[in-house]
Amino acid sequence: MILTVDIGNTTIALTGLERVGGDYNIVFAEKMPSDKGRRDFHTPVERLLDGHFARIEGAALSSVVPELTEPVCRAVERVTGKAPVVISAKDCGSLTYGVNEPEKVGLDRIADSAWAAARYPLPAVTADFGTATTFNVIGVGGVFLGGMIAAGMQTSLNALSERAAQLPRLGLSFPERLIGRNTEECMLSGAVIGAAAMTDGIAARAETELGAPVSLIITGGGAGLAEPFLAYPHIHEPYLLAKGLAYIYNEITR
Repeated sequence: MILTVDIGNTTIALTGLERVGGDYNIVFAEKMPSDKGRRDFHTPVERLLDGHFARIEGAALSSVVPELTEPVCRAVERVTGKAPVVISAKDCGSLTYGVNEPEKVGLDRIADSAWAAARYPLPAVTADFGTATTFNVIGVGGVFLGGMIAAGMQTSLNALSERAAQLPRLGLSFPERLIGRNTEECMLSGAVIGAAAMTDGIAARAETELGAPVSLIITGGGAGLAEPFLAYPHIHEPYLLAKGLAYIYNEITR
């Protein structure tokens, strides 16, 4: 079993995966907050991995929060006895890059793209609904062409409440209707259905720009909220990032 660790802006996801044929089975999936003030993660990592230590053969880690990379690596190695491989763009041999500075692309985006390229027909667009909504475009032959980055749904709601005095602070939930009948409904519709409409539009425009139909793969914590409002044909892969990390790890270590 491979342990993947994804350090995001909001949460740290720990996922255990086992290769079965051309896919991965999810053995467990746990999350903890990305506490940027914390420097000792041993206790929460030990608690989340309890019962799985003996089966872990290796670990792969991606991080978009540099200050947490080393303390989380240290905790994972202490608990499992396996030093995580910190994934970088150059480690993904299945992708080539059509962007100016691939080393500056977020590792979450590289991992999403790696598994999309390995698993689904190309060209493809991935949409990851997290703190930011990130879109990646992968061309035929596994070329990472770039993408788009927009504010995530919760981030958008937070920004509205912080910048507009009469708008309340809201948590994400499922909109009951497109046309909101009060302020809260209007904000939720704008954030969630707006994100779905943006995704539809980006997939359609990518198809036009590339001159070929694209596979649209959605993932991330907000994907389940946006999915019912998507019109473009798509695949919901909740563990796209974890599978991408495991895939890159197997590329490096085979």
